[in-house]
Amino acid sequence: MIATVSLSGIAHAAPTGEPRPWGSNDYAQGQGSVPASALGASAVSAGALTHLALKDGGVIAWGNNSYQQTDVPVAASSGVSAIAAGWAHELALKNGGVIAWGNGFYGQNVVPAAATSGVTAISTSAYFNLALKNGGVLSWGSRTVVPATVSSGVTAISAGGDHGLALKNGGVIGWGSNGKGQITVPAAATSGVSAVSAGLRHSIALKNGGVIAWGDNTSGQATVPLEARSGVVAIDAGFNHNVALKSDGSVFAWGSNVKMESRDATSDPPTDFWKFSGVCAPVYAVSAGESTGVALVDPTAPQFC
Repeated sequence: MIATVSLSGIAHAAPTGEPRPWGSNDYAQGQGSVPASALGASAVSAGALTHLALKDGGVIAWGNNSYQQTDVPVAASSGVSAIAAGWAHELALKNGGVIAWGNGFYGQNVVPAAATSGVTAISTSAYFNLALKNGGVLSWGSRTVVPATVSSGVTAISAGGDHGLALKNGGVIGWGSNGKGQITVPAAATSGVSAVSAGLRHSIALKNGGVIAWGDNTSGQATVPLEARSGVVAIDAGFNHNVALKSDGSVFAWGSNVKMESRDATSDPPTDFWKFSGVCAPVYAVSAGESTGVALVDPTAPQFC
């Protein structure tokens, strides 16, 4: 959920392109609101109120600014290697240290000393952040405690609404709130997993090109459609919907559709709303937020929907 962007691996080097959002535009974070300066970005991250792009090592933010979350600090204007958008707060990774700004209801914008060096990955959610350092997980904000099982050997992390996920030896470990079974990892996700992503109250994992999902299914977000069962190379869970990037460069989204962030399966044929925003193959990266998505698309390439 509102996680670090998942790059596709279609190219050997991270390609650059145009961020194309779809879904909610309630806070000018959606279609038609992307600043011209974001063209040529190499990564994107969808938040709840704000979206981020990474271009030439500098962070670009647009959308709601109620908590100064679009006021990118000078430190994040160069040398940044990863970004993560949360609920009105943002993260950037620079030279192994985390930079945070924006909303601080729970101290999520105050970086602990341990996360100022040696960090290799970041993830954020509604009100807490995760960082990966020396194979161990750090957490701050509304959730600060992590289980001993994620103190070493972890290779990937994802922060959800009030739960965290870690990938260790190909198996998923979950902790935190479990009101909807979001940390009750199914047997299929205990081995062979290559990526994880936590939503508001659900979780997804990528295994052998297919998505595994569990937890809250109120909006169908834990029911994996046929299109996401094979050929998937990257995943991201939003609040109540998911996005998958496929090996052919196409995107598929499912779950909640309150802001046209997903598929309308009631129409015949089904309507894939992201395509209306020009999110057509080839897509290089994709991220899911709260009723939103952002894709990185090459505007000069022929588009195939």
